Amino acid sequence: MSYFKCVDRRDQSISYFELTKSLLSLGSKKGNDILLSSRDVLPAHANLLKRNDGYQINLLDRSKKVYLNQSVIKRGLIQIGDRLDIASFQLTLVDGSPPKEDQRKELESLERLVLFSAKLMEEKEPNRLFSLLLQDIVQITQAEKGFIVVLKDKERHIAAAHNIGSNQSALSDTILDKVIKSKEPLIVSNALSDSTFGQAKSVVDLKISSVMCVPLLYRSDLIGVIYLGNDAITGLFEMKTLNLLTVWASQASLILHNAILLNELQIDNKNLRAKLKATTTSRIIGSCPEIKKVFHLISRLAPTDLSILVLGETGTGKELIAKEIHEKSDRISRPFISINCGAIPENLLESELFGHKKGAFTGAVSDKIGKFEAAHTGTIFLDEIGEMPMNLQVKLLRVLQERKIERVGDLKARKLDIRVISATNKDLAEEIKEGRFREDLYYRLAEVSMQLPPLRNRGTDIHDIALFFLEKYSKQYRSDVEGFDLGTVQSMLQYYWPGNVRQLESRIKKAVIMAESNLLKPSDLELEASTNREFEPLDIATENFKQNYIKEALEVNGWNKSQTARVLGVDPRTIFRYIEKFEKE
Repeated sequence: MSYFKCVDRRDQSISYFELTKSLLSLGSKKGNDILLSSRDVLPAHANLLKRNDGYQINLLDRSKKVYLNQSVIKRGLIQIGDRLDIASFQLTLVDGSPPKEDQRKELESLERLVLFSAKLMEEKEPNRLFSLLLQDIVQITQAEKGFIVVLKDKERHIAAAHNIGSNQSALSDTILDKVIKSKEPLIVSNALSDSTFGQAKSVVDLKISSVMCVPLLYRSDLIGVIYLGNDAITGLFEMKTLNLLTVWASQASLILHNAILLNELQIDNKNLRAKLKATTTSRIIGSCPEIKKVFHLISRLAPTDLSILVLGETGTGKELIAKEIHEKSDRISRPFISINCGAIPENLLESELFGHKKGAFTGAVSDKIGKFEAAHTGTIFLDEIGEMPMNLQVKLLRVLQERKIERVGDLKARKLDIRVISATNKDLAEEIKEGRFREDLYYRLAEVSMQLPPLRNRGTDIHDIALFFLEKYSKQYRSDVEGFDLGTVQSMLQYYWPGNVRQLESRIKKAVIMAESNLLKPSDLELEASTNREFEPLDIATENFKQNYIKEALEVNGWNKSQTARVLGVDPRTIFRYIEKFEKE
């Protein structure tokens, strides 16, 4: 006695054909002894004649290719262990009787497990593996609905779902709770009438009649839970199906555990490379004393969650500094969200910052998350914070104090885990005096302040930055420009650069495209003499510095002349003399 085991490669389904006759027909038309339902198989494709040592196959249409042990044949002898390939079907001749129904399910389960193991060689992403796992389980158990719940950081997440649509509210459920707590499989053959689980949220919401719930265990660690359900009373699960699923799940758990470990290792390596890069490289160019102080502050402040206020003229690189702080912090893999508070109309700024609820105002056609929500667990950079209207300053202060936001038109408070970096080119102390900026908000934003030097005060850093931009845009535009002539370098160092680094970049970008020679001249960068930096005579500059310095000391000491003299280490008459100068101004 022998039989064909037939695997349809289209869906990996398995069927068995017992060979009880001396002459057998093979084809796609009903009535054939070996029925292969496919358009690629002829209604009468071949016949098989019993021989002492096997079956002789004869093709009825020789234009159709049939493979015997991977060799094309028109006729041939099939012996025990040989494989026949016809269209999508793979038939193997096996000695003995075909397995019984229960055995078939078990064999099919094990074969699917072997195939699932092979998938790991091609697919290592855990979420995709959970989806493949559920697909195979549904086919094995004939379940109508189901999902896989994964436990991570003590929270439940649906990793894969089948035929439950958007109704995934059953995560908080007595059936799941019991399996998670006991780590034991559970079957509820008639869930609707069960006194314990009949009111379970999943049974009610998913309208299921029979439930199987099996843990995914690796040793004693619970990876997750497989939850399957059938709708009709006629499709109640049996204990033997649960036992089969339990064995299958225990084997699949090993595969999933290794995939999860590999994924976590890849993420750790990626984060490690990113952190290593962040600690060894910097996008900020420069070595002048002022920039070295900035580097030092970044290294000290980045690992903390202190709110930082970056001060500096327009174009000095305040957003660049904010990104550098973010990338050297533990939040490097989390969002960095930037918003220019001065570039958005006042009536839209609140919605941009905090989001809005559908219908909150005209034009709010759907719910929208704001920049703060988008930056949750990461960093938000509030550029031009000095331009923020007073009414929004009050709301921002509340957000910084409570670490919660409310969308416009919504009363629901949403918690935030966020690091705030802000920047301005304004003198906020003066803005506070003039009543245009809240002092309490200033102290929330400026737990630490960082002053960026203007480009004109950075000495030879100007040349280094210029070379960086020259190389960048020469490559981008395939230009022959190679550098600057000596006069251009001197002009760059003397120029006032009112637009700072942004202006320098813009000038070099244009010059690289427009220049006629391979060395840029002052005229290529539009460095006219009238806009060069002007220097005062040293004695005048020294006197101006003394006046400003003494005035600052007097203000700190409440204009106490004797105290100020002691602090500065000068004769009190010197202080009186300067006060007379101030009064004459």
